[in-house]
Amino acid sequence: MNGALAMNQASGLKQMLAALTGRPAREVIAGHQADGLLTAVPIPRRLCRPIAVAGGKGGVGKSTVAVNLGVALASAGHEVMLLDADTGLANVDVMLGLAPSRHLGHMLDGACTLQELLLPAACGLQVVPAGSGARRLAQLDHGELAAIIHAFDELARPPEYLLVDTAAGLADNVTMFAAAAAEVILVVCDEPASLTDAYGLAKVLSRDFGVRRLRMVANMTRNEGDARLLHQKLARVSDRFLEVVIEFSGWVPHDERLRQAIRRQAAVVELWPGSPSARAFKKLADTVDTWGEPGRAGLDRISFFGGRTSAGAEGPG
Repeated sequence: MNGALAMNQASGLKQMLAALTGRPAREVIAGHQADGLLTAVPIPRRLCRPIAVAGGKGGVGKSTVAVNLGVALASAGHEVMLLDADTGLANVDVMLGLAPSRHLGHMLDGACTLQELLLPAACGLQVVPAGSGARRLAQLDHGELAAIIHAFDELARPPEYLLVDTAAGLADNVTMFAAAAAEVILVVCDEPASLTDAYGLAKVLSRDFGVRRLRMVANMTRNEGDARLLHQKLARVSDRFLEVVIEFSGWVPHDERLRQAIRRQAAVVELWPGSPSARAFKKLADTVDTWGEPGRAGLDRISFFGGRTSAGAEGPG
């Protein structure tokens, strides 16, 4: 809501509080009444920082990065939710040894709320599970995807960070979640197909959704020099052909401890916090924490889907 609001009437005050908090006017603390006027103080609503973890190609370690980044942020004292947005082939619950009895499909059917879906995981991380092998979840339409995105705005207490582990490829359940996030982390490994697919995802997000900045994390690299060289390859092409900046945000080394943690269905950050990969994830968490709270521009992409889905958005070309 833009422009000055009338403050000398109760209705005007409620509108102002709703505008300030982004929530209905019922979410205010009433102090006292004097001369028939309501004295109220708005409850500040903390801005959630939605971060999508994407990669274009499958097999680059996207879910591994999302899980361990989430645990690293949570172990540093942040309130973190991890949404498994691979709605057809979910695996975050498996990676963390969780056994969900309900998933996003139940929420969409009205059988439970988002709050009731939350699963506690390592270090206080909370996981929103998706279903695996459910054909219906693999074929969600635009309206259902937008409903999942909007459900997070209804949480009584939003997390400080919302990590979204997207699916592979360029389907709507990837691009919509990525475009709705304030930040997008591209996970890339040193394979030609990984670079090609990461570029393709960057192209779609910048051309069709107006995303102007992406963060790249190099996974399974030998050293920082190789990781930065990988970033240069991707950034050189994107700088030339796309209206998007791809920033280098970190790298994760080859690490046998990480492989062992995956087999044990746990985060390496929790099992072996001193291992090379765990230290890399902690450093990435520190980097993410310097990005600051998102501006409204990123968050307003969520509202953008309302008009886009109602008009019938076209898929990526």
